[in-house]
Amino acid sequence: MLLFQQATQPATLDGLKNILALSVDLLLRLGIDALAVGVLIRVIYYRIYHKSALFLTFFAFNLTIFLVTYMLHQVQMSMGAAFGLFAVFSMLRYRTEGISIKDMTYLFVVISIGLISAISETGPLPAGWGWIGTLLLNALIVFAVYVLESEWFVKRELTKTIYYDRTDLLRPEHATDLLDDLRARTGLPVYRVEVHDIDFRKESAQLTVFYHRSSTVPVTPLPAPKEIITFR
Repeated sequence: MLLFQQATQPATLDGLKNILALSVDLLLRLGIDALAVGVLIRVIYYRIYHKSALFLTFFAFNLTIFLVTYMLHQVQMSMGAAFGLFAVFSMLRYRTEGISIKDMTYLFVVISIGLISAISETGPLPAGWGWIGTLLLNALIVFAVYVLESEWFVKRELTKTIYYDRTDLLRPEHATDLLDDLRARTGLPVYRVEVHDIDFRKESAQLTVFYHRSSTVPVTPLPAPKEIITFR
């Protein structure tokens, strides 16, 4: 819209300079934004979770937020208004299909990157952030996500929900036998179990098993027997 208004003004050297400057500003911001989101989603998210179903959602949300915020920022949009826009988009919920907490977290992060890339100051250093400052700020967010997702900070705990037929092993005194049976059947280094539902007529139970991806055998001390099995 702003580019169109600039283009409809009398063709002057100053007008052409303004259009060129605005175009360069938009492209640079968009490039920084696309680089940050690309690394976040393709390198970090996909490498860990191997899911591509939400790629369209992540990139479309980021691009939409970036463009809307950038256009509004050209009419002196305040930082408070920008975060108000962030809050509006943050309240969006998908009713047809549930989204996990981690997927929703990544969605919030790509929205934040779009906002930062669109409204951060890019004046000459050191008066403003400058292009380097915007790039470093996005890089800091991406690096923080990488560290939190890696096992440098904490060993990542994974879960699987299974239906189990040995209800006799769900007693706390049989916790060790339960873990041995689950490890033998699943091939996973299970170290903790949550019991969600028990059907004694069918002799089955719904369990959530906890394990670490990088371990072939539990490397952390096992909980006390009464803490291995948790009833929910």
